[in-house]
Amino acid sequence: MKHTLFIVLTYFLVITIVVIYLDQYTNHGEKIDVPNVVGLKTASAQSKLEELDLKIEMLDSVYRPELPVGTIVSQDPLPTSKSMVYVKSGRIIRVQVSKKSRLVEMPSLIDKSERMAESVLKNRGLKYRKNYVPTSESNGAVLRQLYNGREIKEGTKIPIGSTVTLVVGQNNAAQPVTLIDLNGLTISEAKARLSGISLHVLVGVCDGCTNAADTTTAVIYSQSPEYLEGVTVSPGTTITVSAEKR
Repeated sequence: MKHTLFIVLTYFLVITIVVIYLDQYTNHGEKIDVPNVVGLKTASAQSKLEELDLKIEMLDSVYRPELPVGTIVSQDPLPTSKSMVYVKSGRIIRVQVSKKSRLVEMPSLIDKSERMAESVLKNRGLKYRKNYVPTSESNGAVLRQLYNGREIKEGTKIPIGSTVTLVVGQNNAAQPVTLIDLNGLTISEAKARLSGISLHVLVGVCDGCTNAADTTTAVIYSQSPEYLEGVTVSPGTTITVSAEKR
């Protein structure tokens, strides 16, 4: 009888110790509200979570150019106010943060026509400037492709919006013409500015224009080829502009 009673008491003692240990180890009954850290910079979010004895882990970066770099755009788990989920101390809150640049692979444009090269770069979100060099062959073809003054190979990743310099061969007698910035000029002013340098204006879009008079006085807000300092184009190039009635 005594032996049996001892076994029972030992059993309950062990169970009690295990329950107490598990309660302490798993923080049983602890409920921490998950705060909303979306919109905060990483350092601010980390401080806020550490005050609650929570941890932060950055999963990856997502392309959000409208936000400051390092702004939190999502979190897991969601805030308790939205998910009704509570956590215990030491829980890891995983976040994604913003970045302003997105990379794209540089294509191979060597020996392609300048028009095709322009189209390929535009489709990849890249800008370009062109420099013409005399050549006995490959008239109008891309001879070199440069980024930040250096040769750039096919497959190299660069940020979208970057400017690539195309070195284009030209074997005719005519000299290249420096591109002019037409933004802010009226259509009539642009035509007058280009009349003596072998460039032409084509109105592609004229917002609010209903007649020829509106078009003449409309103000240009974009042009193609895009103006960049030092860019040259072939004589006879047509500059397509977008304008709006003022």
